[in-house]
Amino acid sequence: MPPAARSRRKNTTKAEQRAETVEQILDTAEQLFSKRGFYGVTLKDVAKGVGVHHTLMHYYFGDKKQLFDAVFERRAPVSAERRMKALDDYEKKVKDKPTVEGALHAFLDTDFDLYIEGGDEWKNGLALTAQIANSPEWGTEIMGKHFDPVVLRLIDILKKALPDCPEEDIYWGYHFVTGALMLSLARTGRIDKLSGGLCKSDDLPAVKQRMAKFMAAGFQSICQDRKAQNRSQ
Repeated sequence: MPPAARSRRKNTTKAEQRAETVEQILDTAEQLFSKRGFYGVTLKDVAKGVGVHHTLMHYYFGDKKQLFDAVFERRAPVSAERRMKALDDYEKKVKDKPTVEGALHAFLDTDFDLYIEGGDEWKNGLALTAQIANSPEWGTEIMGKHFDPVVLRLIDILKKALPDCPEEDIYWGYHFVTGALMLSLARTGRIDKLSGGLCKSDDLPAVKQRMAKFMAAGFQSICQDRKAQNRSQ
């Protein structure tokens, strides 16, 4: 450790040192979980990445599941609160005339902005969110705990934007939206390979520019098809 770092370490309190260690553990665990998933990481892996003895993991977090939960719960409320505020602000702005694309921009762009502006920590955090969302074991429980209120807020606005659309089609539309969002946040690199480098998984500004418009057209299409079917019966 450099002399300046040792000096700073001596001047910090035990509480500050503990908080710093916990933050390092969470950052390291988040990076590992986002790459390997829950079952591909051990507490010893995290301890090695931080440079501490693995018994310290149990001291701070008890077991791996508690550490996993702490990693996710550090960022999930920030994402949910930002999206809820964006939806509230959007509805206040447009009053009783929301559009599908406008509502989707409010819902989607906040997470894209976190990715674009938040650095590697948020990239890892959102990639972990994508893993959890697509897990039959964790998806309903963990995602529901943090994100159901904001999702239902979006759906409420979409119902106002599409008053004649069957309710189940709005839910299916959201299902397709969240699938595309999670695939984008996962940054698998598949689109890089398929497009020969023309498109890149890390290019979230490009995704942000296109996704709301693309998904809004899908909502409009399935709702119009259903209306046409109902008229023909």
